[in-house]
Amino acid sequence: MKAYVFPGQGAQFPGMGKDLYENSEKAKVLFESANNLLGFRITNIMFDGTSEELKQTNVTQPAIFLHSVILALMADDFKPDMVAGHSLGELSAIVANCTLTFEDGLKLVAARANAMQKACEANPSTMAAILGLEDSVVEDICAGIDEVVVAANYNCPGQLVISGSNKGIEIACEKMKESGAKRALPLPVGGAFHSPLMEPARMELEAAILTTKFENPICPVYQNATALPATDVEIIKQNLVAQLTAPVKWTQSVQKMVADGATEFIESGPGKVLQGLVKKIHREAEVRSI
Repeated sequence: MKAYVFPGQGAQFPGMGKDLYENSEKAKVLFESANNLLGFRITNIMFDGTSEELKQTNVTQPAIFLHSVILALMADDFKPDMVAGHSLGELSAIVANCTLTFEDGLKLVAARANAMQKACEANPSTMAAILGLEDSVVEDICAGIDEVVVAANYNCPGQLVISGSNKGIEIACEKMKESGAKRALPLPVGGAFHSPLMEPARMELEAAILTTKFENPICPVYQNATALPATDVEIIKQNLVAQLTAPVKWTQSVQKMVADGATEFIESGPGKVLQGLVKKIHREAEVRSI
């Protein structure tokens, strides 16, 4: 069974999507539609912008979504048995499985990005990657800190990202090192994604989702908040909303997809981050990109 997976924020790079635009008329039409819908030429930033320009949340998220979804739509053999996306990538996944149209998916990505940008500006916060500790140890350390600090991304065994206030992350990194972490590395992000500090963004995204039409998907989406397959539209909506303040259960999602029969994982989007994570989670799985 084929599982298509879609990357999240951090996979962007200067020049992303340019080859698609130049070599496919269908892709060009979709990119131009996105420029019109967003109200600015995101293609200019994607194709010719700097890394710094691409790092802005309200640019990064739609850029990765566009690259990921257009790649999937261009693939002649795109026939997923199941889909999943890491954080932002979950929206790419539910466009790929026909739960959302391309246009409505992009609108929600833009709404999500803008809401998260506002939440970041209102409450400066950050994240850090913790390598070489058991998940339970990381969770216990976070729970013992008198600041907002939570496990945010369960990326693969031995690699967990934490999220919280600037002070909380600083304290947590020191405690992680004291407990034997190989690395406790603050990340160059502008906010505490997938933490309670994203509550204002969660509420704003929920309002946008309630006014968007969702269709029955062609295959299950394994969602970050639960690591379980979903085909019911209302459950998909609920999990999309919950995702902003809940952890990304990527390790658990991949394990569940394998348990449900996935034998081939195909990454659609910029970079190869998810291919590496899938291999670390399940070394016997076949992994490639479109």
